[in-house]
Amino acid sequence: MATPPPFMNSNNPNPLTQGSSRLPEDTVIYSIYPDNPLSQDSLQSLHLQILNAVSPFTTSYIWQHEPFTLSIAFHPFPHLKGHLRFGDNLNDEWFTVFLLFRISVAFPSVSIQVHDSDGDFLLIEAAYHLPRWLNPENSQNRSFIRRGKLHIIPKSALPNPTLTESLNFLIENEQAAVAQDSMQSVIQNRITGYPEKAKLNTHSVRVRVPVSVARVLKHAPSLISLAVEGFYDRDMDSMKNAAKMERFLKGGKGGEEEMVTVAVKMSRAMYAQLMQQRFQAPKCYPMPPKKGDLEAELGMKIACGFEMMYQEKKKEGEEGKGSGWKKYKESLEKSGYFKGLIPGSNEYKRLMENAEEYYKNSSLFSKTRAMLNAPVRQIDEILSLPYSADEFKNEDAPPSDDDSWLYSGEDELNSALQDRQKEMELYELKRKKKKSKEQKDTGASSSLKGEDFDLSELVTTMQGFIHKMSSYEGAEVPNDRDPKEVELDVERFMKDVESVMKYQGDENVTRDMDDDGGSSDMDFAADESENGSDMSDHEDGEDSFMHSYSDVMNNELKSTTLKKSFVHANEQTSVKNEGTSNATEDMGEEFSPVDVDVNLVKNLLDSFSCQQGLPGPTSNLLGLMGVNLPKDDNKGK
Repeated sequence: MATPPPFMNSNNPNPLTQGSSRLPEDTVIYSIYPDNPLSQDSLQSLHLQILNAVSPFTTSYIWQHEPFTLSIAFHPFPHLKGHLRFGDNLNDEWFTVFLLFRISVAFPSVSIQVHDSDGDFLLIEAAYHLPRWLNPENSQNRSFIRRGKLHIIPKSALPNPTLTESLNFLIENEQAAVAQDSMQSVIQNRITGYPEKAKLNTHSVRVRVPVSVARVLKHAPSLISLAVEGFYDRDMDSMKNAAKMERFLKGGKGGEEEMVTVAVKMSRAMYAQLMQQRFQAPKCYPMPPKKGDLEAELGMKIACGFEMMYQEKKKEGEEGKGSGWKKYKESLEKSGYFKGLIPGSNEYKRLMENAEEYYKNSSLFSKTRAMLNAPVRQIDEILSLPYSADEFKNEDAPPSDDDSWLYSGEDELNSALQDRQKEMELYELKRKKKKSKEQKDTGASSSLKGEDFDLSELVTTMQGFIHKMSSYEGAEVPNDRDPKEVELDVERFMKDVESVMKYQGDENVTRDMDDDGGSSDMDFAADESENGSDMSDHEDGEDSFMHSYSDVMNNELKSTTLKKSFVHANEQTSVKNEGTSNATEDMGEEFSPVDVDVNLVKNLLDSFSCQQGLPGPTSNLLGLMGVNLPKDDNKGK
């Protein structure tokens, strides 16, 4: 599996999301910025023009949760903004992207910014085609949709752009910001087929529902999304409302409400949500005696969803405590308004009542109440007029659409995974080719072959790699990284380590002597130090201890095979001095120094030989340094 690029492998949130407090899950947020400052009247005119431009695509579309909308905003400057919760239906998100691209073509003097709860998802989609310098940490205020193309503000022009700087750059240097063709192709392939693809996402199904529900669906078909959402996200309180069915069964008496068969259009995601949920019909709901009637079962779920949604929205509208109240309460908690009090205590209740009173007098309360009451008011208006089952009897409901797609999604998923795998393999192939070219350009070290290969150069290269190419993040050789991110004072570091080891050694010796009941030389030295004696005696004592400690350790290692695993310096000179002197032998093997360079080369060559020509850690490490070892042509002879 290829290593994903930064936008596919980062846990850091995109900076774009920092502008809003707690971005809702599964929500796409978009902003439309005019090139020139507009007055309020001009902005309102642009608002209406854009909505009229997209209405042919959105009129008959069934959204999962909420439709495409725009509103006027004045912070940080006048512009249009909107958000749309797509939930489990990703088609809603990409259909929104399609609409934004169409807007950018129809209105060439605007720049559009879009992101969701995952961050800048357009850059995520084109992750394998991004310039190497672009990552989630520096992507803030860089990507925009303009004139039907994706634009990226170059880092060389604006290292840390503000929103105003980016918008001005797009106006003055638009061509310099146009993303490369491969990125454009990826995004265009994702939205190809819309709006026809959006229509294919709808599913029509025959259902048997109370005539009140049928009338609401006839005059406000888009409310099916709220009904399915109410049913799918039900809780114990909403199920109590479904058990009574006070609004859609005339006081909860199913016998007084006629049942009719109608065709209902919904998204495929909604249909799947209804199908996968098991739900026992309320006792007051008139279900046919025959079990397994899919039309009646789906109709019952839709009717119960309408009842749950209606009663919940009505209650929230009366209290005015929707999402606006939740955000308001969260802001109070973050600011320390409740002073860490236990919920339910008298003081907590008093503060909560004060907060609710202040909220009810705010403009946010009236806006929230009006928004929550909108579907309730719409349903009440539809059902306030006389209606009967006769208006549906002459209507022949078409048969349900084929739902085989619900059970054949594995093929579509495998196809999508294969396409992504191909994209990853292509990205990895390009990366390897570029890496190979860079290695060839490093110089003679990458072209050493056979007897021309100088092992001493390998040692020099390895030492340079350790001292210059490693940092606290690991040993890497990226093209654009400063190799001196972290500087280490080796002498100071070794002195600190030695002092710690000396201190620990002193404590261990002291503890051993105390256990034997005798006095300690280290205690004696400490006493002299406290009495003002010369500190040089103490230092001499420490050196003596370290020498003694080293002798004991060498004696312990004599009985092991550890020394045989290293090449010692005397082994390199013994052949040259053979028959002339026995001084090396008289020194004792335990005092002969280890030849670090020879051991380095020997271990690297042994590891490389064990790879048998296959990729491995040694070849990868040397490849990072631009060193290619010659093949072992004598292996196996």
